[in-house]
Amino acid sequence: MKKNIKPNDLELLKNMCAIHAPSGNEVAMKEFLLHYIMKHKNKWKVEPKIIKGDGFQDNIILIFGKPRTAIFAHMDSIGFTVRYGKQLVKIGGPVTESGFHLTGTDSKGKQDVTLHVKQNKKTGYKTLEYKGKRNFDRGTELVYKANWREDKDFVQCCYMDNRLGVYSALKVAETLENGAIVFSTWEEHGGGSVAYLQKFLLEKYKVRQGLISDISWISDGVHYAKGPVISMRDSLIPRRSFVNQIIRIADKNKCAYQLEVEGSGGSDGKELQMAAYPWDWCFIGAAEENVHTPDEKVHKKDIAGMIRLYEVLMKEL
Repeated sequence: MKKNIKPNDLELLKNMCAIHAPSGNEVAMKEFLLHYIMKHKNKWKVEPKIIKGDGFQDNIILIFGKPRTAIFAHMDSIGFTVRYGKQLVKIGGPVTESGFHLTGTDSKGKQDVTLHVKQNKKTGYKTLEYKGKRNFDRGTELVYKANWREDKDFVQCCYMDNRLGVYSALKVAETLENGAIVFSTWEEHGGGSVAYLQKFLLEKYKVRQGLISDISWISDGVHYAKGPVISMRDSLIPRRSFVNQIIRIADKNKCAYQLEVEGSGGSDGKELQMAAYPWDWCFIGAAEENVHTPDEKVHKKDIAGMIRLYEVLMKEL
């Protein structure tokens, strides 16, 4: 089991943080993952069946052995859509501050721009624009420009949410014998893909419990280097007996973790709970600072702890 994260282990995460994959346009991330999986799958303990393509849109499902539990990790990110001229519309819930560096590619090529927030003093309403040398094509998506920073204890960049959740799932895949890993889409902007992916997993493989490999936030009750959070609730409430089972397994295996209780926030878990099937689910992930900004910051101990906890849970659930 992994106890420490070595510098070269994080090169994969660094590369993924720079991939353009806002909600609704996850193609580049899908292709990156498929290439990575095809290159490495024969080195994993169990070579998975890859489910993709027609009927699955831009999602990917990996099936290992006889799965009992599925890991759900969303591939998409927040961002912006170019409206008319230099106007922008949010994709999901990005933090908006004038001066943030954005990037996008249209028919004329790639362009780096800056975000500009305009506030109407009379109405109080804010409008979003970009400042650049030229206008983008209408409908172009813009994302935060990646600026990777790393020291002995921390990594910092845009889109730790949820490239870190994807990274953790890929690391767990190396030793996974029985389980499913789902790389989903649209999570940051309303969801929609998990509704049919969970249906497929239950009907085809009888899987009906899921772990949400996503990123939470540092708060007054969640701190750096104390382990990933096991979320007892956010805007939704998972079934308590399933959460208690996860806590018992974590305690038995001496895994570091923090219990999280929040009244807001959501994840792919909402679609599992709303499904017309009896799914159990729990959100488990490292916590970050500067949520939904270009400067999301995570402690390396929490990354290592997240991977270890998932390895244990996927063996015992």
